[in-house]
Amino acid sequence: MRTLPIERISSLDSPDIEPYRTLRAPGHPGRGLFVAEGSKVVLRLLESGLQPVSFLLTPDWVEKLADILPPPGPDVRFFVAERRLMEGIVGFRFHQGIMAIARIPDEPDPRTLRQGHLLVALDALHHAENVGVIIRNCAGLGADAVIAGETCSDPWLRRSVRNSMGGIFRLPVFRPTSLGEFLTGLRRGSGTRLIAADAHGSATIEEESFQGNICILAGNEEAGIRQEILALCDTQISIPMHHGVDSLNVASAVAVLLHAARSRRAGAVGA
Repeated sequence: MRTLPIERISSLDSPDIEPYRTLRAPGHPGRGLFVAEGSKVVLRLLESGLQPVSFLLTPDWVEKLADILPPPGPDVRFFVAERRLMEGIVGFRFHQGIMAIARIPDEPDPRTLRQGHLLVALDALHHAENVGVIIRNCAGLGADAVIAGETCSDPWLRRSVRNSMGGIFRLPVFRPTSLGEFLTGLRRGSGTRLIAADAHGSATIEEESFQGNICILAGNEEAGIRQEILALCDTQISIPMHHGVDSLNVASAVAVLLHAARSRRAGAVGA
């Protein structure tokens, strides 16, 4: 087993683990950084090629991961703490004993999007958990990228990264300062068709072919897509519901639309 230059942590007051103490706060652990927590997310971070800054592990995880953790050096540190201490950081007993902090990747270039792209844009979503689940859906159901508008919860927040189950490491994430301008640029540059998910849409999911360059838009958990963004869309489609249920959770709705899009696009290619 490879020997790592571990730094043992015996107190929550240690300044070395200050970034990890932000786990109870809504923001980031530092400028340009994000937290990955839990075994699956940290393991997927290690596979992603993103740049880790530090790890906070229990002794048993050091033993398990010693041979796959990045090479020691000035750019990455390895903190080791007993499980009870890590439980104190997050504020509850159940904890997997493995966390990491890494650098948020640079903003991708929209010109690199492939022809025939399938995108998902998020407008004014407030709950980081929903953003994370949507990103997981996008990674699993074939979206090429996610666009998080200026009024959307940051997709790199801890709860979002955790709920994405590392899906955020697998696809580009755009964070434009103006969603409206970004979408307008997509339409002009690549003819991207904008499809709004709207419970009151005039068309239904069965009527949409989902062909070509498309972007599916999802909006706020209560108010939906802002009117100025809705006005940019080429169509507004709904998912027919039963038994008096008015709509699905936004993450579930995006999953349904992505599955339909993938199926119909695949069918068109094979036709």
